[in-house]
Amino acid sequence: MMKKWQPTATRQMLQLRAQLYEKLRFFFKKRQVLEVETPTLSQAAVPTPMIEPFYTSYHSSKRLFLHTSPELPMKRLLVMGYGSLYQIAKVFRNGEFGRWHHPEFTLLEWYRVGFKQQDLIEEVSELLQTVLDCQPVEIFSYPELFNQHTQLQPLTCDLKELQNYLVQFQVVNPQQCDRDACLQLIMSSQIEPTLGQERPTIVTDFPASQAALARTRVDKPELAERFECYVKGVELANGFYELADVQEQRTRFEQELVERQRLGMATYPLDENFLAALEAGLPLCSGVALGIDRLLMLLANAKHIKEVLSFSIENG
Repeated sequence: MMKKWQPTATRQMLQLRAQLYEKLRFFFKKRQVLEVETPTLSQAAVPTPMIEPFYTSYHSSKRLFLHTSPELPMKRLLVMGYGSLYQIAKVFRNGEFGRWHHPEFTLLEWYRVGFKQQDLIEEVSELLQTVLDCQPVEIFSYPELFNQHTQLQPLTCDLKELQNYLVQFQVVNPQQCDRDACLQLIMSSQIEPTLGQERPTIVTDFPASQAALARTRVDKPELAERFECYVKGVELANGFYELADVQEQRTRFEQELVERQRLGMATYPLDENFLAALEAGLPLCSGVALGIDRLLMLLANAKHIKEVLSFSIENG
């Protein structure tokens, strides 16, 4: 039996991680994408109700947050004209633990100046082919998948119909779920497990209400210029054609704060430095965050995220 002080990953797994990092760095070096490092501590937190940050106190009075993603400081570098960037970063999310989740995990995040969404999708496909030795990605739209798997029209169907649909998944009090909560539960329960079985699957055209930091489509403003990538039923990456409108971004953040209040969740200060950088002018760019630990699990056919971590939170 393993003793508590012992690592949860084998030496061979740590070697595989090192080899993966080497491949990733070579991939971006060939494309002249600059590796950067940004602070782990921040004075603000992204307000999405879907993610809860860790925080600590500085000099007993100032609250600092462990970042849930390096996205906002990396975009400040983009505004300064530093060009296309990538980072392999430790990030932290409170309350996340399970087979595919850990409160401390590693993200590969990169931003490509001059890229639109389709350009970045093609690069994600190239990276996965390099690392996983897989076929190029297949692409489906969010509405197309919903209709195919559920016969529901996610953008137009009645909220009551969505809530009633949740009954089959043993959701407690489905009538308390709003539209996006219903869609996300259906997506995770019924659709995601089927995706990426033969080759990586990219899902595009999410509802605009789930745009986060992505633009909405000019021709179809009800849809977001956002994509997610799935391999073997696992969500591996989340990408945006990045929103550059500071007023729209502030409005979205403020709406998320209101939603946190409605749900009885703590609220946190907005990142005014990031918003000031947006006002100065974010270049046209697309960015994506990819879970390194999940990628390593897929490479090694690991059953639990603890197998790819030197130490898990349980014995760290």
